[in-house]
Amino acid sequence: MISRWFVRLSYLTTILAFCVIVIGAFVRLTDAGLGCPDWPGCYGHIAPPDEAHELAHVEKHFPGAEVEQHKAWNEMIHRYLASALGMLIIVMAVLAWRNRHAEGQPVVLPILLVLLVSFQGALGMWTVTMLLRPAIVTMHLVTGMLTLALLGWLAFRVRPRANASGFSMRSQGLRGWAFLGLFVLFAQIALGGWTSTNYAALHCPDFPTCQGQWLPPTDFSEAFDIIGEPGVNYEGGQLDNDARVTIHLVHRIGALITTVYLLLLAMLVIRSGDTLARRAALLLMAILAIQVGLGIGNIILSLPLGLAVAHNGGAALLLLSLVFLNHALRRKTAGAI
Repeated sequence: MISRWFVRLSYLTTILAFCVIVIGAFVRLTDAGLGCPDWPGCYGHIAPPDEAHELAHVEKHFPGAEVEQHKAWNEMIHRYLASALGMLIIVMAVLAWRNRHAEGQPVVLPILLVLLVSFQGALGMWTVTMLLRPAIVTMHLVTGMLTLALLGWLAFRVRPRANASGFSMRSQGLRGWAFLGLFVLFAQIALGGWTSTNYAALHCPDFPTCQGQWLPPTDFSEAFDIIGEPGVNYEGGQLDNDARVTIHLVHRIGALITTVYLLLLAMLVIRSGDTLARRAALLLMAILAIQVGLGIGNIILSLPLGLAVAHNGGAALLLLSLVFLNHALRRKTAGAI
């Protein structure tokens, strides 16, 4: 039997991962990614320095640096929560291994999550040491979303199986399409991250056109140059107008493709007659509608902070709802992993 502590931790870590993603978006959108220019501390301290002797240390070891307390605290709170998430995932893996002979106990996935969150921590370090290089920051976001998705899957797998009723054989044919939906959504999330990390969100200030045109000048070669230049501080962005417009337009097109695909998938699932999958599909449609509204609102209202953070949170919830849909479609035959 699966340990109750393991089940509770699976719920807690999923919620905490969501919070880390939302706070990470807040850090990025408030330009606090370099609020602490070193890692894992902040100007050589465990907390942002504010005492006289601490500021003297900053002046000596970080010449010319100016400690902005609000940005430093934003960054460190994100690091504290991310560290707590990593520790809880390690505890889950230990519990899973100790209880590995119990029926239904997932073992591989908790261990995989330890490796993934370790890599995520390294990406967090490189985000700072490589001065917010867009490819690293985007990978940091995508890996965080992958961590959330796997934690969500784990939480859905270990919850009490009172949902076995209402299963429809017709829904089995949709499993592959639902799994493909995860790849479509992850691609769109990556495009959103690339848009944000290149500061391209405001380069199409009108909707549905962009700078008053349906097809403004674009520059794909520069827009999707993943390598970048070493030693460059990417805070505020380095690309010219055409490149940022290109990124924004591709993100819009991706949003349209993702929306159409997920809507069609949800409607097919609703018609399948599977009770749990139908509920998951309705939830997916509701969150998708909110997410599309948030995206358009960010353009029209010029990216207000609260709305922009909510858009990131909406992407995380949309991902969890799609993971839940995949779980609902596979719950009869999937074994513990």
